[in-house]
Amino acid sequence: MSLIKNPVIRGFNPDPSVCRVGDDYYIATSTFEWFPGIQIHHSKDLVNWRLLSHPLNTLNHLNMIGMDNSEGVYAPTLSYADGKFWLCFSNTHSCRGGSWMATPCYVVTANNIEGPWSEPVAIGSYGFDPSMFHDDDGKKYMVNMLWDGRKNTNYFAGIVLQQFDPQAGKLIGPLKTIFKGTELGCTEGPQLLKKDGFYYLVTAEGGTGDHHAVTVCRSKHIDGPYQLHPHNPMLTSRFKEHAKLQRAGHGFFFATQNGEWYMTHLAGRQISDPEGYPFAPKWGNGRSILGRESCLQKVCWHQGWPYLESGGNTPFVEVPAPNLPPHPWPAEPSRDDFDHSQLAHCFQTLREPLTESWASLTERPGFLRLRGRHYLYSRYQQSLVARRWQSFYASAETAMEFAPQSYMQMAGLVVYYSRTGHYFLKQTLNDAGNHILQIVQYQHDQYDELPAVEIASSGRVYLKVELAKQWYQFSYSLDGEKWQLIGPPLNSTPMSDEGGPDIFRFTGSFVGLFACDITGQQLHADFDYLDYQQQPDPEWD
Repeated sequence: MSLIKNPVIRGFNPDPSVCRVGDDYYIATSTFEWFPGIQIHHSKDLVNWRLLSHPLNTLNHLNMIGMDNSEGVYAPTLSYADGKFWLCFSNTHSCRGGSWMATPCYVVTANNIEGPWSEPVAIGSYGFDPSMFHDDDGKKYMVNMLWDGRKNTNYFAGIVLQQFDPQAGKLIGPLKTIFKGTELGCTEGPQLLKKDGFYYLVTAEGGTGDHHAVTVCRSKHIDGPYQLHPHNPMLTSRFKEHAKLQRAGHGFFFATQNGEWYMTHLAGRQISDPEGYPFAPKWGNGRSILGRESCLQKVCWHQGWPYLESGGNTPFVEVPAPNLPPHPWPAEPSRDDFDHSQLAHCFQTLREPLTESWASLTERPGFLRLRGRHYLYSRYQQSLVARRWQSFYASAETAMEFAPQSYMQMAGLVVYYSRTGHYFLKQTLNDAGNHILQIVQYQHDQYDELPAVEIASSGRVYLKVELAKQWYQFSYSLDGEKWQLIGPPLNSTPMSDEGGPDIFRFTGSFVGLFACDITGQQLHADFDYLDYQQQPDPEWD
């Protein structure tokens, strides 16, 4: 029997929203402060997935300049109706202080999944996680969570519904609360499904940590009242430290062209923190250094309610695959030599698009040229290009040519979770004017510099970082053959959603290339390649 192996989309890819059009399946996931916004993956068999596109690829689509960690694009929802794709999203900000949040929500459309996508149309600012429901009578509805920032509330005020007029491009009619949520709390991520005369409202509850869950309720009428699933929550890893897939929640249902039913959901693969959690269980109460990932479960229907086909409500790592022809995709190259005029889909930048003003693939053909701008702690003008870590055992290597003239100019290789959580290996100058390599760590808002190593100014230096689950290890070479370790192993677990005191942590770890020039002269660094390699993981591969 062919199997789906979870997670199907690895690395930071949370809040999966699924859409089937004919024989093609698409999953859209959150990207928060990373640009371009939203990742869309494509499959034909539910087993093999490929990264296809990023729809929000201009500042008109998505302006996140100045936003903080884990702000930006929350929980997109993808649907198909009237011969085109509909994509809803919120551009969430102001979530770190005070009780009210700014959550402007939009919908964009496209005739082709790869775009171009229309200009955004506003669909309210009631809360994050908007979705669009297309009823069989032709009416369309915006469904959203409601954020209540008043004192003495739990902020999550339920799920609201309002009709949307696609011709006028605006919401019309009254706003109605259709579901207040359950005792699990933190009711968000609503999506509607109509099946056999019932409207099924599917929500994420319990918060996106260890108590996360999928809640299902149904009604004969779109605006309720909604009856709760008799065995709620329908899916969760709550209080199940034995479950390999933790933090399970934020799901939705879909049928294959053969009538088999599945659901998407997010989950985290946690590891124990060797410093903070030395006696943690094998799976639960740990830290998900790769971020929240996308998973699938097979579903059956019993007396009008969805259940996991294999029983219970704990997510399974291995799931029976549908009766569809296998459709593997060509393997993505592990090494990018920057020989093309555009970056590969796997790369993203922080908060703003890559432009020739600070990054170029054509000024020096075969190289990525980054012009130094702000320091990595800044919320503005980051000259950083990065990709997700997608395995617990992996490495990334580059060759850099850089000629700093001051200690205020630096460039190199970075492991990045947030502006307040990263490690990097930089080349710069010391006070004597000598070239040095040095590791810098910024964790829990604490800055530290490790002892530097002087190197000859050869014009080229090779940099590498290796991830072995709990530990990152940097190394360098001056010829690309003889490698020297630099610095001690660095704990990976602080760079996770669970790894810091800030509750607004929703992303995952990246590895990338950066250049900073605090002088304002925008001195450039040239990177010849980025080689990302994954090693087999006996627990998951």
